[in-house]
Amino acid sequence: MRTLDIPAVRRLLLTREQLMVDGWSDRGIEREVASGHLHRLRRGWYVADMEWRELWPESRHLAHVVAVNDGARIRPVFAFTSAAAVHGLPLHRVIVDRVHTLYAKVARRTADSTVRHQGSVDDADVVDVGGILCTSPERTVYDLIRLASAEVALSCADAQLGRIGGDPREYDATAAEAWLAEMAARIDAARGVRGIRHARMLIEVIDGRSQLPLESITKLQLRRLGFRAPRLQVPVRAPKDGWFWMDIELDEAGAFYECDGETKYTDEAMRSGRTLEQVLLAEKQREDWVRGTTGKRVLRGGSAHAASPEALAARLASFGVALPDRRDRLLLPRRPLAYGQ
Repeated sequence: MRTLDIPAVRRLLLTREQLMVDGWSDRGIEREVASGHLHRLRRGWYVADMEWRELWPESRHLAHVVAVNDGARIRPVFAFTSAAAVHGLPLHRVIVDRVHTLYAKVARRTADSTVRHQGSVDDADVVDVGGILCTSPERTVYDLIRLASAEVALSCADAQLGRIGGDPREYDATAAEAWLAEMAARIDAARGVRGIRHARMLIEVIDGRSQLPLESITKLQLRRLGFRAPRLQVPVRAPKDGWFWMDIELDEAGAFYECDGETKYTDEAMRSGRTLEQVLLAEKQREDWVRGTTGKRVLRGGSAHAASPEALAARLASFGVALPDRRDRLLLPRRPLAYGQ
């Protein structure tokens, strides 16, 4: 699968006019769409299906956004999940079928898979990214933590804060805390706004040291189950110079929890030239060392185990880990992943 930026997306896009110049007819275009060789993004905009099938969902949505932007007579401001795609933020396990735009003076309506929202936004909250106007990263995160599912919103918020704090191994906590304080002030100034209670609860969980969406979602489910805020990217001295970095440490369980996505083992790029056997052996040696030197267990879970609080509770129970006696749970609504789409 591939992740593309805006210039790369533009190189893939095909317009009806371009195809006609190359000798295609309208009937020929429709025949290629029907046969599956062309994917229609919207009226008059296409991508070769072979290219389309190789894209991650975020890049597919970005292609849709670019097509809407480049075909518009009046440049819209993109918002919500569409702005997240423009900023290169992750969209956790959700296929975004509709492009979200924001206009100051237009009645809300949906046409050609594009939602036109009526609303105003401060000039400071609008940025130009590669010729595309969209809400700023901060305004985008603010909108998502109010209006999207907690899983989608937290993945984006953690990723954006990770850009502020930098490498989790050299995390700039001061810069991260300043960003969170500004977000909290934005939330406090918006009393009574739709979704603001959801945002106020979710901001307690945002932490840029969660490197990938799976880590963000696992952390969210742990908090929903009553665990205290877990420590993230915890260093353990390696046998030679350097450190092993553990995804999550659960003080209540006396254990580390590693978030194991399948791509860690199946994606050749992530294996950095190593074979699957070499990756597995290195993980086993790392785990043995951490257990032996810290006296703490190393637990592992994947995407299926983070899909819900119940799934994670079952995973922990299989390791003999009981839920905390206290129930300081985050009562975040269990919205569908595609909430608001």
